[in-house]
Amino acid sequence: MTTPLYRDDAYQTSCEATVLAVNDQGRIILDQSVFYPTGGGQPGDDGVIRWDGGEAVITTAVKGDGTEVVHVPAEGATTPPVGAKVTAELNEANRALYRRIHTALHLMSVVIPLPVTGGAISSLKGRLDFNMPETPEDKEAIAEELNALIAGDHAVTEEWINDEELAANPGLVKTMRVKPPVGQGRVRLVRIGAGEATVDLQPCGGTHVRSTAEIGRIRLGKVEKKGKENRRVNLFLEG
Repeated sequence: MTTPLYRDDAYQTSCEATVLAVNDQGRIILDQSVFYPTGGGQPGDDGVIRWDGGEAVITTAVKGDGTEVVHVPAEGATTPPVGAKVTAELNEANRALYRRIHTALHLMSVVIPLPVTGGAISSLKGRLDFNMPETPEDKEAIAEELNALIAGDHAVTEEWINDEELAANPGLVKTMRVKPPVGQGRVRLVRIGAGEATVDLQPCGGTHVRSTAEIGRIRLGKVEKKGKENRRVNLFLEG
């Protein structure tokens, strides 16, 4: 099992760890990691793992069994021996972009209050797919409302509920096709705002900024038709 340090602190970019295993594909499993594994539309982190006498460039991280984070080295990379003490360091620039875009997409789901049918994040842009029969008439008005929420400097925090509480509050889940993981006893919620000033509250395992103001201004790209009642809205950071 890997202790997921990224879940407690999305700003931590390195850690000391011990190699638990190197699988038959040369992928590295550590006892703890700052690397976020691909999931929920967010890419796995890239970076490097260093140890006494060597290092391996990590191209991404993926989920393994249970809470395992599996670090995927570049082709031909040397791997550390099992039991080695290593330093895992992720690409801080990409992580910062993922935090900003992921949180912006949460706010987009507030400004466009329709069921979400899919989504994805990259270091260049983010997008959400909505159950949206008609294309919005005024895309710029949506963008300005979203930028106003961002500029509101709302705190972004996390909390946990159990599976039964989630089942009793189905409105927390905005996604139609992807359901939050249950069966582990608890589910992580990401809250934007606080108390009666809460802007958004939904299950999410991804990485986020501490305050919406960190996102900066965004612009919306084209709205693409992806089916009879499905529209894709693309979002870009302006700086």
